[in-house]
Amino acid sequence: MPHQSTIIRGGGRGRVNKHVHKGDPVDIVYLDFQKAFDKVPHQRLLSKVSCHGIRGKVLSWIGNWLKDRKQRVGITCQFSEWREVNSGVPQGSVLGPVLFNILINDLEKGVNSEVAKFADDTKLLKIVKYQSDCEELQKDLTKLGDWATKWRMKFNVDKCKAMHIGKHNPNYTYKMIGSKLAVTLQERDLGIIVDSSLKTSTQCAAAVKKAIRILGIIKKGIDNKTEKYHIASM
Repeated sequence: MPHQSTIIRGGGRGRVNKHVHKGDPVDIVYLDFQKAFDKVPHQRLLSKVSCHGIRGKVLSWIGNWLKDRKQRVGITCQFSEWREVNSGVPQGSVLGPVLFNILINDLEKGVNSEVAKFADDTKLLKIVKYQSDCEELQKDLTKLGDWATKWRMKFNVDKCKAMHIGKHNPNYTYKMIGSKLAVTLQERDLGIIVDSSLKTSTQCAAAVKKAIRILGIIKKGIDNKTEKYHIASM
């Protein structure tokens, strides 16, 4: 039977707010796969697709869709030699993200921390009242590192970050694959800027700035059209 993945809607922000409002400190670890869609190993992916009950002609079709692909780099009229593509799922396709989700479906198997997944955007979050809670979260990170090694999906540790939220947070230093994780105070989470203070001022300021920029573009376009209209009418 395929493992049923745990997906926290809204990136888990609602649960974090709920925990912090109760006075519980929370740690969030933002994870980043290294070239996620390009690293998917075909044979391992097909084995997972088969475990989900997709077999026969459909499985064969997916395998044929993935294999025998080639790519090259072109700059103006100069091209590199063709190279075979032995891993990855085609980006820009409908099936690509579905296959990627199947591959990482069992990512959190055996993990005790809460997991939020959205394609290659994955986060761990846990209430950390005590040192032992932090150590449990560290164990979960080690499990994810082992999973990545098994399935040949590398984490970009330099881009994986920890965020400490709430009063009396132990501010534990986490490690992954032998490297310390950087601490972040702000992180963009599915397009929303999340601040360790849980204030929305930064996100609101960014939204206002974007709205003003768009309104300026619209106004400039209307002014130009109005000016041309008057010239044409004279």
